[in-house]
Amino acid sequence: MSEAAPRYQFGDIARILEALVAADGTASHAYANRASTGVSRETLLSLADLADAAYYLCLLHGRQPGVIDHAATRSADNAARQWLIEAADGFARERAYLAQVTVAAGPAPSTAGQADCETVVSQQRHALDMLAQSDRRGCAMGAAMALVLDWRAVRHVLDMAAIRAGLEPHPCALPERSLTLEVARSIGGDDAIDRAIQFGARQLLNQHRGLWDLLAARADVRAKQG
Repeated sequence: MSEAAPRYQFGDIARILEALVAADGTASHAYANRASTGVSRETLLSLADLADAAYYLCLLHGRQPGVIDHAATRSADNAARQWLIEAADGFARERAYLAQVTVAAGPAPSTAGQADCETVVSQQRHALDMLAQSDRRGCAMGAAMALVLDWRAVRHVLDMAAIRAGLEPHPCALPERSLTLEVARSIGGDDAIDRAIQFGARQLLNQHRGLWDLLAARADVRAKQG
């Protein structure tokens, strides 16, 4: 994990969330950047690589209930209620888009260790389920807010896969960054809750980075096989 994001500073939970996502989120991962930009032929990922990313993202986030759905059942904060409704509805649409892209991009490419990789991502999914069902106030919300904030970068990868597969990318349906940070400020401000929000966010981002690490390793294996 990057140390660029502050471990904890009381009273600025929205700024901490921004710093966490910037330092440890999808946008800061080298492989995810290659997948989302493909700025040159040397760095451009193949459709097979993008299909691999879509397939494993679908394993991690393609089933319902997901992180946001679980968080909605755990949160008692009135300030978060409308955001949770909008986020859950938005992610349902994102989930449908993810499934559409996964089908259009084709099956995950054959790669040595396939069964082990699927087991790892299933374990990640279980870890996220447990995180989003935590009884520790603020933990599930931290995970849900981090998912919404980090999904913008994940979306760049999905949109690249969609374009390469001949699909028109859909507009992102999730709440805007400013609204998510406003909710963080509304429910934060208490030392224990802020720590729980930060913990939930860090754990969600850890799972995303773990997925991108896995995808990068799979691409390396295929390159050596080829």
